[in-house]
Amino acid sequence: MEVLLSPVILFFVLGVLAAAARSDLAIPEPIAKGMALYLMAAIGLKGGVQVAESGFSPLMASAAVAGLALSCLIPFGAFALLRGVGKLSRLDAAAVAAHYGSVSVVTFVAGSEMLAAAGMPPAGFMVAVLALMETPAIIVGLLLARGMRAGDAHERGELLRETLLNGTVVLLLGSFVIGLVIGKPGFGPIAPVFDTGFRGVLCLFLLDMGLVAIRRLRETRSLTLRLASLGILLPVVNGAIGTLLGHLVGLDAGSAAGLGILAASASYIAVPAAMRLALPQADAGLSLAMSLAVTFPFNIAIGIPAIAALARWLAS
Repeated sequence: MEVLLSPVILFFVLGVLAAAARSDLAIPEPIAKGMALYLMAAIGLKGGVQVAESGFSPLMASAAVAGLALSCLIPFGAFALLRGVGKLSRLDAAAVAAHYGSVSVVTFVAGSEMLAAAGMPPAGFMVAVLALMETPAIIVGLLLARGMRAGDAHERGELLRETLLNGTVVLLLGSFVIGLVIGKPGFGPIAPVFDTGFRGVLCLFLLDMGLVAIRRLRETRSLTLRLASLGILLPVVNGAIGTLLGHLVGLDAGSAAGLGILAASASYIAVPAAMRLALPQADAGLSLAMSLAVTFPFNIAIGIPAIAALARWLAS
């Protein structure tokens, strides 16, 4: 209940209700983008500082391997369900599967804040795991779309460049490295910007996400009841598997829940940009409707609290 009544969720609910009531409440796009950049930089910096304090460990390597495995394998299960139950074409199923194999930075940031409020914060190195999980699903999705054929060298090079130099990956990894280098003493002078103001900016960003999610849901035409159901089933299954895997590799409850949140999330920033380049014929509106208008709200309101409860139960 404490997690459900956190300011992060309540601001998201406010955005959902405002959009559902057709209010003209809106946050200008440049401000929303600025808040997203701030949140990514802040989470990267704080993660790097935490790792600088604790040092590298075999547990960090185990978490990284587990995250990479999830990012590579989740698209296969999602693809099978989207083809069999969702009745999507190979191309659309592969594109949507890539979204679910990759991760949502905002979902992880919100989840980390909720977990910290519940007394089970994820380890700082989970930020590095987040960055590692962005890219593999894109490559797997592309292979699924092409019947496991890799394409020509030039096309592979363009895709690799697009995914590795994606702004989200660059900012997350870059700020993580900066936090690692400066450590706690160097972070102190900038803490009022990147730590004290973090929760307030996150609340406003989640307000905007609530508005965007409902308006996106209203605009889409290709989202069927079956696909909407899969948009809820996939995070439930993936989140449970991710949390259990985190527990099995020895992560603490907060970090296991963090891995579960990453597995349950679906990308709506990095993957759409890559798919636009690699699979321009795929229905981009459908992928965004499922990941942003169905899965994201579900995770914020129900999925994250459920994953936190599962992680706590496994650790007890």
